[in-house]
Amino acid sequence: MLSVTPIPAFGDNYIWLMRQDTSPDVCIVDPGDAAPVIKILERDKLNLTSVLITHHHHDHVGGLAELIERYSPHVIGPQNPQIAGIDERVGQGDTCRVMGRLFEAMEVPGHTLDHIAFFTAGIPPLLFCGDTLFSAGCGRLFEGSPEQMHNSLQALASLPDDTLVFAAHEYTQANLDFASAADPNNPDVATALKETQRARALDRPTLPSNLGRERRINPFLRCADPAVRAAASQHGDTDTDQATFATLRAWKDSF
Repeated sequence: MLSVTPIPAFGDNYIWLMRQDTSPDVCIVDPGDAAPVIKILERDKLNLTSVLITHHHHDHVGGLAELIERYSPHVIGPQNPQIAGIDERVGQGDTCRVMGRLFEAMEVPGHTLDHIAFFTAGIPPLLFCGDTLFSAGCGRLFEGSPEQMHNSLQALASLPDDTLVFAAHEYTQANLDFASAADPNNPDVATALKETQRARALDRPTLPSNLGRERRINPFLRCADPAVRAAASQHGDTDTDQATFATLRAWKDSF
């Protein structure tokens, strides 16, 4: 059985730790900060054998050099030569074996141009999507276009309903506040907001989510829905799904 545990960092980042059964070998996803990772590894006497990287932003790779120097893990990441320390560079459709599971790389540009996600179709399916897909939201467009991000989200949304979504930030409550405006009559959004408020009041993570839930509550996956289009039309063009996405993303940026 593969377990996945969040390691909080920087206030709202999650560095994910994967472990197979009771083996001491672990994989870390997007180590923006080495210190909390080292603390867990030393406390629980774990061996860092592999690292997955989704994109080049500092809060996802900032701790990588120190972890490499200390533990010499096998590092898998995007085909961006600016990211130092990657041993295995992967792109769309490439596979890699991590913690006994076969992962497929998916190129999901938008937040950055080099962004990839890692998906495994095991039981349950797992998706490490970095800053592309958040619960009830998506990443800002720092490098890519709205068309690229919309296409990337549609690719992720095509995965099975029970896929667990391990996003890299605890943004769920703020995203649901926006979803309440962008999809105002959606009872699933109202329920999710109440659940999230209770979880955060107890300092509990709201992740992982799953794709079935995201298709019900995430306005960025619901650009074809008439209610979402009607709300977005007060802020810009909604003639197509891609135009609706671009309007939603610009609206969210100033929400």
